[in-house]
Amino acid sequence: MSSLFPSQQALASAFASRYGLHQERKPTEPAPAPKQRRLFPAWSAIDDVKHKAEAVGHAAAQEFDKASTQGPIKDWQNRVAQGAFKYGGYEFFKKFYADLLGEDAATAWRTSIYAAASASAELIADVALCPFEAVKVRMQTTIPPFATGTFSGISYVVGKEGVGGLYKGLYPLWGRQIPYTVMKFVSFERIVEMIYNRLPGKKSDYNKGAQTAVAFTGGYLAGILCAVVSHPADVMVSKLNANRQPGEAFGAAMGRIYKDIGFGGLWNGLPVRIVMIGTLTGLQWMIYDSFKIFMGLPTTGGPKEAKKSEV
Repeated sequence: MSSLFPSQQALASAFASRYGLHQERKPTEPAPAPKQRRLFPAWSAIDDVKHKAEAVGHAAAQEFDKASTQGPIKDWQNRVAQGAFKYGGYEFFKKFYADLLGEDAATAWRTSIYAAASASAELIADVALCPFEAVKVRMQTTIPPFATGTFSGISYVVGKEGVGGLYKGLYPLWGRQIPYTVMKFVSFERIVEMIYNRLPGKKSDYNKGAQTAVAFTGGYLAGILCAVVSHPADVMVSKLNANRQPGEAFGAAMGRIYKDIGFGGLWNGLPVRIVMIGTLTGLQWMIYDSFKIFMGLPTTGGPKEAKKSEV
């Protein structure tokens, strides 16, 4: 006979889901294994210095690459190329004009020969320098740079503005470099001659080291005069290469730039330029005379020995 009351199992199944009297057990999952903590390597002073040196070397390599395409290293390379034309051309034209005048007239007009020879050499050297100068100035004044190297910069300028774009600064470059070079060679020759005239004995009485020291002194003093003469034109060349608009006339561009910067703006940075150009010119003449000594040639400058012995 069946019981009038429900069984215990029936009651449990009826009320478990509503009131939580009976909870179904879920199968237990295995606990994840604890993660092992990564061990830090032992600090090493040698490794630390090595990593820092590698970082510094990498940064220095990047700065060197940047400087070689935009800054003083590339400018130094351009100046070496120009100097080969300038100094070689000066020696050639100095002898050429002296031979035209004859020995006596050449001695009497030696200052004019120095000026004519240096101007002729610079005229030719600037034609070779102008494309590199134009690219250098644009890369220094353009952020980010439009090219990664000199020749890629030349290709970019020629493609955008034609060959004339490389020479749009030629006239102001002549206006800057020819007076600079004339002052550089003429003042150097006369200063060295003046130094030897005030020293006891003849030039040949001094050894090669003393003669190169005289060359450096004369070059440094000549560089000061060069900096003063060429600085306004140098500022104008930089402004023209950076700010001259396509198709703008040369005179109009100069007038617009001069109106913006004024007369005082042409002399900005002159003291720094005097120190830089004086040292650079002195080193140029010292290196040039050292090269002449190495080749067995006499050093530059000084009075004529024969004339001094007759006095």
